[in-house]
Amino acid sequence: MMNNTLKSQYKFRPGTVINGKWNKNYYTLIHELGYGANGMVYLAESKQGYVALKMSDNAMSITSEVNVLKSFSKVPGSTLGPSLLEIDDWETQNNRIPFYVMEYIHGPDLLTFVQKKGSGWSDVLILQLLSDLDRLHQEGWVFGDLKPENLIVTGPPTRIRCIDVGGTTMIGRAIKEYTEFFDRGYWGAGSRKAEPSYDLFAAAMVMINLAYPKRFQKQGDGFIQLKKAIQAKPELAEHREILWKAINGKYSNALEMRKDLLKNISHGSVGNPDSSSSVKGISTKPKKTGSASRVKRRRQSKFTSFLETIMIILVISFLYILYVYDHLM
Repeated sequence: MMNNTLKSQYKFRPGTVINGKWNKNYYTLIHELGYGANGMVYLAESKQGYVALKMSDNAMSITSEVNVLKSFSKVPGSTLGPSLLEIDDWETQNNRIPFYVMEYIHGPDLLTFVQKKGSGWSDVLILQLLSDLDRLHQEGWVFGDLKPENLIVTGPPTRIRCIDVGGTTMIGRAIKEYTEFFDRGYWGAGSRKAEPSYDLFAAAMVMINLAYPKRFQKQGDGFIQLKKAIQAKPELAEHREILWKAINGKYSNALEMRKDLLKNISHGSVGNPDSSSSVKGISTKPKKTGSASRVKRRRQSKFTSFLETIMIILVISFLYILYVYDHLM
C-alpha cells in the first residue's frame, strides 16, 4: 500500500483543478476513489464528463500502467480494463506530478453486487472474467492483483470490468502487486511468477471470497484449510474439482477453466474431490506450449462457442428477468 507520507502528499481537496502541462486539459477533482502502492486515484470532472485520474510520484509506474491500458485496447473484444484517455504532467508550486486519465467505470464492486443480487450471478460473471483473462494472457500479460475490489459490475447489460491495472505484469516477470488472500505464494501454492496459472489461482480465490465475504487468514496447512472451506459451502462444493485444479495450478489457460465451469453450470455435475485428486495435486495431461497449441485452443474455442453463447444467453436472461422483477417489486 501507499505509505502515509506519500498518501498525504497527494491528498487534495474536492474542487482542486488539475491543469495538464502538455495537453492543456483541466480536471476538477470530486473525491478520492482509492489508493495503492503506486499512487492515488480520483473521480474528476472534465469537458467530456466524469473520468478517473491517477497521479503518482513514480513516472516509471505511470508509464508501465499506461502501456498496460494501451495493450488492453488492442485485445479484440475485451472490456476488462478502462479505456485510456490521456497522460500528462501537473506542475504545482513545489513539483511536477505525472498523471493519467482513464474511463470512469461506475457500479458496485463484484462482492457488493453478488451480495445484493444473489449468488446466482457469481458463475455468470466469473465466466466473463475468464474469457477476458484468456485474451489478456494471449497478449502477454498477467493481471496480478485480482480481487473483488478491483472488479466493478456495470450494466445493463451486466458486465464485469476492472478499475485498477497497477498489478498487471508481463508474463515471465515477478508479480508487482498482490493481496495476500488471493496470492498463491501466501497459501504455499506456488511462486509469484507472472503466468496464467497465477491469475487462475486468484480467480478461484475470488469465487471463495464470494462465499466468504469476510475472508479468513491462513492457519496451518493452507491446502487443508481451503479444502475444508470449499466443502463447507454448497455453492463452492459443486465446483470443487474446478477450484482444486485452479488452486493446484493444473489449468494451462483460462479457457480450460471456463469450459469446465460452463459444463458444471449447464449439467449441474458435482465431482468427487477424493476420487482423483489429493490435497496438493491433480493428475492431468502435460501442458502444451507454442503457437501450435494456441491455434488448437482457438479452434476448440470456435467449436464450442455456439453452445457456450446459447447457455450464457439463457442464464443471463433468466437472471435479468429476476432482477427486473425484484426491481419492480
